[in-house]
This record gives sequence, C-alpha cells and structure tokens, in this order.
Amino acid sequence: MNPQSSKLYTYADYVQWDGRWELIDGKAYNTSPSPTWEHQFTVMELSFAFRSHFQNKNCYVAIAPFDVRLSDSDDYMHAKHVVQPDISVICNRNNLTPNGCLGAPTLIVEVLSPSTALKDRNEKFKLYEQFHVQEYWIVDPVYKTVEVFGLEDGFFKKREAFGENDTITSFIFTNFSLEAKRLFFQ
Repeated sequence: MNPQSSKLYTYADYVQWDGRWELIDGKAYNTSPSPTWEHQFTVMELSFAFRSHFQNKNCYVAIAPFDVRLSDSDDYMHAKHVVQPDISVICNRNNLTPNGCLGAPTLIVEVLSPSTALKDRNEKFKLYEQFHVQEYWIVDPVYKTVEVFGLEDGFFKKREAFGENDTITSFIFTNFSLEAKRLFFQ
C-alpha cells in the first residue's frame, strides 16, 4: 500500500508503505529516486567529519534513511511529520529509539538534489524552524555552496553562506570547522 496525494497521514500509516517516504503536515512525499554520486559523496564526507568531531562528546550522527519524527504532542505514533534528513546530529540521547529519533535533532543537514531542492528550502526549512532544530545546513553540490542557519528566538535568523574555497563554521558547535572543498567531488 502506498499513500495518495490527496490524503493526510501519520506515522502509523507511514510504517506500512513500501519504498522511501517522508511526511510533512501529514502530506506524503516520495524520496525516490536514489541520490546522485555527488550527493552521496557529500553526505559521506560531511558525516565522517561530524562523526570524528563528535566522538566521545555525547552527540550522535545518523545518515538517511533514518526516521526523525516531529510531533506537536508526545504522540509520536501519530506524528504528522516524519522526515529523513541526509544527516542528523542528535545531542539528546533520550531522543534516540530503535526506530529513529523522536523530536528535533540538534543539527540537520540536507544535501540538495534536483528532486528535493524546493522541499528542502521551503517545507523542511519551516518544519525544522517550527520544531526548534538549533542549526540547519543546506548543501548544494552543484553550485558548491553551504548555507548555515542558526535558530535565534525561535526563528532561523542567523545565516552564513560558504563557497567551496571557504572554511565552514558552525554557530552552535563553535569549535567545529571544515574546509568546504572536502565536501565536493572534484
């Protein structure tokens, strides 16, 4: 069984579907096709950098497919939002379950693909802001840019844009930095 575009769903429906999907405000989004090589390269390089940095620091790094359930209440079985960020950094161990993350990760990274770019910049941006993700990175492997958004007073107010020759820094993990060119396949 797969979802219909005209209906609204919860996590209880989502777990019954074939393939890879996400839910935002109960609306189903298909996450196919598979990512490009450039996308995979960027995800792996960045996840390795995060994993190396957060080792022994009580933060955990997960890569898609990995369910992040966001709910206005604590009823995560009927959550209207289930996303699979490319990279999630979770610094609250209590949010981790055998089936993913309940509640907002501390930091989320989305690597743009032609089929997901608008959703990552619009619906997911608003969703991550609404659920207080502390920092959101949008990485564009085509234009070789990284945009870093930091939450301030409940909104993504801070914004820093990095090009391939820049050193990326984090707003909340001030001792984390990375040369942007490492993220892009040459």
